[in-house]
Amino acid sequence: MNQFTAKIRHEFLEMLPPTIFFLIILHIVALIRSLMTHDTGITLPTAGSITLAALVLGKSVLLANMLPFVNRFPEKPLIWNVGWKTLMYTLVALVIHFLERLFEYWKVAHNLVEANRNLLAELDWAHFLAIQILLVVLILNYCIMAELSRVIGRRRFVAMFFGPLPAANS
Repeated sequence: MNQFTAKIRHEFLEMLPPTIFFLIILHIVALIRSLMTHDTGITLPTAGSITLAALVLGKSVLLANMLPFVNRFPEKPLIWNVGWKTLMYTLVALVIHFLERLFEYWKVAHNLVEANRNLLAELDWAHFLAIQILLVVLILNYCIMAELSRVIGRRRFVAMFFGPLPAANS
């Protein structure tokens, strides 16, 4: 295997865990939103757009982890990095969540300023905050698992959850 394909394989395998995680949690969030907004006339994203969002978020986590300020406290107790990364990822999730809602209003208003004004006036803030709280809890869980995996090693982490892995053929 040449260096280029090895790098592509490595990047794909690094992107896989956050992508699968976000694929699952975004479907959970969509299901909860659907249950919360039943009979309100609000349209929900399709499974395809959720899958695309999970791919984007998976790659975003991979890119964010390369930034020096994201892994800010590697030598301190895990709670430091978990808390910091949860805050960083939550801020990104908040912006994406808000922009997703803004896009729905923009399709109707055809003017970004008017769409934002309508969104701020009409948004059901209780639902918005409920979804955001759910995202924070799920992101916190992701950060805990990712930090544990970083410290104890991916193979050992996977073996702890799914049983011993077969010997590597290297």
